[in-house]
Amino acid sequence: MSDVRLEREGNVFVLRFAAGENRFRPESLAAWHAALDEVESAGSPAALVTTGDGKFYSNGLDLEWLLSRQDAAERDAYIPSVLGLMARVLTFPTITVAAINGHAFGAGAQLSLAHDFRVMRRDRGYWCMPEIDMKAPLHPGMTALIQARVPIQTAHELIVTGTRYGAEAALERRIVDHAVDEAEVLPRAIAIAAELAGKADPAMRALKRGMYPRALEALAGSMDAIPRV
Repeated sequence: MSDVRLEREGNVFVLRFAAGENRFRPESLAAWHAALDEVESAGSPAALVTTGDGKFYSNGLDLEWLLSRQDAAERDAYIPSVLGLMARVLTFPTITVAAINGHAFGAGAQLSLAHDFRVMRRDRGYWCMPEIDMKAPLHPGMTALIQARVPIQTAHELIVTGTRYGAEAALERRIVDHAVDEAEVLPRAIAIAAELAGKADPAMRALKRGMYPRALEALAGSMDAIPRV
């Protein structure tokens, strides 16, 4: 069974990512795109909710897997493929809602920002960009996505401090839109998506592209653009 499953509740598609810590690998990225293809093909009304499993929404890049690859082409394609998924979600032609059921770190946190709305579990889990503590730079596309989707002071704080935000702190800083108890995370996300499912249309992709040209250009940028430490 795939680690990525797509279910449907009325006009709302629910993508469930269930792969342990939900770190991205080529097979899971392909499964995400296949699921997104299915949602797009459904036409309108339709909307998308994404969620994780257990205590993880997504811990982002699988660096252990990446460092174990012997094929240079495979290694080189990995991060651009993750950035490509972020760009696709950012401009997806339906309403998208991230139901953050647990930890969202690094690229997993960034992917949640690519959604239109975020609902986060109040009692457990952190939203965090840990690169400062890893002593690792961000790809310019990642930085641009963060700057595009949260207030600039919040973007600065979360990048330079690596703070682990619980749901209430994330709500206060406008990283998420709703902080609710565990049992309400998915129902609230589905309710938000269902109310706006009729907005699905190719025009939505064009409108989103018009909103985020700088972020999209940066997400498509070369790996050579990553700042040197």
